Amino acid sequence: MVDADFRSGRRKSVLLGIICGIMMLYGFQLIRLQVMQHSEYDIKSAENSMKAIEEIPLRGVFYDRNLNLLVENTPTYTVRIIPAEYDDENDSLLETILGFEQGTIQNILQKNSQYSTFVPLKLKRGVEFEVIGWIEENSEKLTGVNYIVEMQRGYRDSIMPSHLFGYTKEISPKLLEDKYYNPGDLVGYSGIEKKYEQSLRGVKGSKYIMVDSKGREVNGLKEKGRRIPASKGKDLVLGIDAATQKAAETGLAGYVGAAVAIEPETGEIIAMASSPKYDLNEFSYFTPKAFINQLYTDPQKPLFNRATMAAHPPGSTFKVLSAIAALENNIINENSTLVCVGGFNYGRFFKCHGNHGAINVVHAIEFSCNSFFYQLIFKVGLDRLADYANKFKLGIKTGVDIGEEARGLIPTEKYYEKIYGPNWPRGILVSLGIGQGEVNTTPLQLAFYTALIANNGKSYTPHVVKGYLDENKKYFPLQFEEVNTGVSQKTFELVKKGMYLVVNGAGTAANIKSSEYDIAGKTGTAQNPHGKDHSWFIGFAPFDHPKIAVCVLVENVGFGATYAAPIARKMMDAYFRKTGKGGQVNYSVAHVVED
Repeated sequence: MVDADFRSGRRKSVLLGIICGIMMLYGFQLIRLQVMQHSEYDIKSAENSMKAIEEIPLRGVFYDRNLNLLVENTPTYTVRIIPAEYDDENDSLLETILGFEQGTIQNILQKNSQYSTFVPLKLKRGVEFEVIGWIEENSEKLTGVNYIVEMQRGYRDSIMPSHLFGYTKEISPKLLEDKYYNPGDLVGYSGIEKKYEQSLRGVKGSKYIMVDSKGREVNGLKEKGRRIPASKGKDLVLGIDAATQKAAETGLAGYVGAAVAIEPETGEIIAMASSPKYDLNEFSYFTPKAFINQLYTDPQKPLFNRATMAAHPPGSTFKVLSAIAALENNIINENSTLVCVGGFNYGRFFKCHGNHGAINVVHAIEFSCNSFFYQLIFKVGLDRLADYANKFKLGIKTGVDIGEEARGLIPTEKYYEKIYGPNWPRGILVSLGIGQGEVNTTPLQLAFYTALIANNGKSYTPHVVKGYLDENKKYFPLQFEEVNTGVSQKTFELVKKGMYLVVNGAGTAANIKSSEYDIAGKTGTAQNPHGKDHSWFIGFAPFDHPKIAVCVLVENVGFGATYAAPIARKMMDAYFRKTGKGGQVNYSVAHVVED
C-alpha cells in the first residue's frame, strides 16, 4: 500500500513541473516577440496604426507637332463626404446646393456600400468657388462633408477635336478590376485618352496618416518617415498641327462629314475632324444627364467619329486605284487608250460626263472619264482590284492609334458568290469600277491611300501620337510599322500626273488651284440612295515634295469639287501658312466640270 503522503508529494511535483513548463514557454515566447523579433513586429504594429493615403499623379498633357499646348490640367474643387460621419438629414440641402436630383447622394452611397465607411466618396467635381465658400461657412452643420482640389482637363479655345482627344470620366465598377484604380478615379474613355491611358495616368504615390482601430484619422495628418511621391503621366506629342486642325473644323462647321490630313512620309496625322462635334468641357467634371441625352438622341450622331467610322462609296477617288492595278499588271500602259463615246453599254447604257474619244490613263484621271474605268474594271478583275485595295489599306483597318475604326468593304468574287451564287451578275462590276456599289471606305482610309500615292507607296501606320516627353522634357519618338505597297515608281508617276492635271489642268478641281504651291488631287461624288450625293476630295501638296495628304468628306450635299475640295484647300493653306493672292483665296466653282 502506497503511502498517502508520498502520492500527495508526487502530485505536487508533477503539478509544479507543468506550471513551470508553461511559465517557461510563455517566457520564451515573450522573449522571442519582444527581443528576438522586435523589429519585425514593430513594423507590423506601426502598420496597424498608420494608414497609406494615395497621392494622385497629374495626368499627362497633349502638345501639337509644334509643341503648342492643346490639352492641359486645370485645378478644380471636388466635394466629398465621409459616410461614417455624414448625416443623411443633410441630403436635400446638399443636393440643392450641388444641383443634384433628389436621391442622388443616397444612390452614390449605395453604389459604394462595399467600401469602408471612412473612405471619402466624391460627390461632384468642378464645383464653383461660391459653393465651396458656402460649405466652409456651414461646415459645423455639414458633418462629414469636405472638399479637395483636383485637376481636370482643360482645352484651348482654338480647336476641339473631340473624337480624336476623347474624354475622361469617373471609373466604372467593371474597370475597378484593375488594382491601380480606386472608386472616384478618372480614366480615359475614348480617343487618345483611352488608347494611351497607361502612359497618361502616371504612377500613384502615397503618404501616411495615424488611424485608430476602426480606420479613423487621429491627430490630423502625421507623415511617417518614408513617403513615395506620385509620378506625373507622360506628356504626349501629337502629329496634329493646330492651325490645320482649326481649318478643318471651321470648314466642316454646319456640315455633316469628316476631314483627315496625314504627313505622307511618316504617317503622322496632321488633322482629324468629325462634324458635328461635341464640347469636351462638358466631360471635364460632372456631366449633366440632359447633355448626355442630347448627344444620344441627336439624329446627326455627334458622338460618332465619321473620320474613322463613316464608310461610304468613295466615288471617283477610287478610279486612281483601278488605274494602279491595271498599270501594275501590264493591262495598260501610258500609251494605251480606251474609247469613250459618252458612256458604256453593258445590259444598259452607263453614262459618262462627256464624250472623250480615245483617252489614255493620265487624261482619264484628269477628266474623270467614267467610260474608261467602266471598261478597265473588266480587264483588271474583281479579286485583283481587291488585292491592290488592301495594299493601300482600303477595306481593312489601318491600325490608327485612337481605337475605334471601321473596316469598310472591298467586294471580292467570293463575297458576291455568297450573295448570288457562282453565276453572280457581272454587271455589278460597272459601278465598282468608279467607286460605287458595295465598295465602302472611310475618310481615314482614303487619306492614308492618298498619302501612300504621294510618297510612292511607302509610309508608316497612320498615328496621332508621334512621341512623348518625360519629366525632364526629353523627347522620345514612338515606333510604328512600315507600310510598303510594292507598287512601281513608274505607275505612281503616271497616276500622280493625272491627279496633278485634275487641279492644274482642265480637271474637276481647277477651282482650288494655288499660285503658291502645286496641288494634286481627285474629286469624287458618291451616289446616296437616302438623299443628296456625298462630296469627296483627296489630294496632296506640294506636288514635287509632298508634305501633306488630305481627304475631306461632306455628306448629303452634292459635288466633290463644290464642297469637299475647298475645305481641303483651306487645310493646306493653313498648313503652309499661306493665303494666296491678296490675302484671300478664291474658291470660285464657276465653269467646273463636276463628277
